[in-house]
Amino acid sequence: MLTVPAYAATSATEPLTPTTVERRDVGPHDVLIEIKYVGICHSDIHNVRSEWGPASYPMVPGHEIAGVVVEVGSEVTGCAPGDRVGVGCMVNSCRVCEPCLRGEEQYCLNGNTLTYGSVDEDGTVTQGGYSTHVVVNDDFVLRLPGTLALDEAAPLLCAGITTYSPLRRWGAGPGKKVAVVGLGGLGHLAVKIAHALGAEVTVLSQSLKKMDDGLRLGAREYFATSDPATFERLAGAFDLVVNTVSARVDLDSYLGLLKPGGVLVNVGAPPEALSLNVFSLIMHGHIFAGSLIGGIRETQEMLDFCGAHGIGAEVEIVPAAKINEAFERMLASDVRYRFVIDTSTLT
Repeated sequence: MLTVPAYAATSATEPLTPTTVERRDVGPHDVLIEIKYVGICHSDIHNVRSEWGPASYPMVPGHEIAGVVVEVGSEVTGCAPGDRVGVGCMVNSCRVCEPCLRGEEQYCLNGNTLTYGSVDEDGTVTQGGYSTHVVVNDDFVLRLPGTLALDEAAPLLCAGITTYSPLRRWGAGPGKKVAVVGLGGLGHLAVKIAHALGAEVTVLSQSLKKMDDGLRLGAREYFATSDPATFERLAGAFDLVVNTVSARVDLDSYLGLLKPGGVLVNVGAPPEALSLNVFSLIMHGHIFAGSLIGGIRETQEMLDFCGAHGIGAEVEIVPAAKINEAFERMLASDVRYRFVIDTSTLT
């Protein structure tokens, strides 16, 4: 066992505090990674505060992990000590169900093993990347392109694949008009990726205060959703609308922005239920869809695509001592656009 520094939540109401966690010995198919940076995802806050169901404490969050290989097991062939690697939201799955065999481990019918808060193969509860080291099965270790800085690459392991997957699935590309709802941790990467895929991108945000950023990141147009005229002006304009907002929105208003047969896909995860008018779907052939992350194969595809196009996250690096402050700032939308923890500050 390897004991390493970490930050953990001890309950849904207390701040995260310094602690240590034990990492299992490196097995034949394991990789020991020295974590250099880990992104702070909004889902970390939801999980730490038990907003998505009862949580197991102590909990070390973090599933946007970028680091360097320290040691590999005897059967590992895909990476070697010194390699730059990443770990996303999953560290294992059953490997035998239909989704797993399709390369969609995120939809594992037997329940994939999440990077934190899941029961691991050795019976322990997984602990995430707010720590200095992690041991992961080699099939769930991803190669990070050398063209990307590790801090900017870390958020791609969740926010990047969360937006890349639906953009690819629903055909974002040349000749397609894509709207991105919200310019935050997810939204800013959706804009970058959709633009790199060749789509014409519009940002729909509550206000115009981030318009300069949106246009710099690749959007052609930028509109405020607080202005009712926006929905009138853009009615029937888009092939694809990607909603990245983790809060209540009027889905029917966004369905009205679609061309016949267009798709509204939700990647934001609000804690409360949302409703929509099914009659609108029927009358216009619209599609309302949800999308999780992506499988390991697609995540590697996304990383390679981002490396080839120079797409990294816009990050603010924070020391471990400011994790709780970063949580509060994230809830106040006071970040452009992803907090990343420098894990060297854990020691």
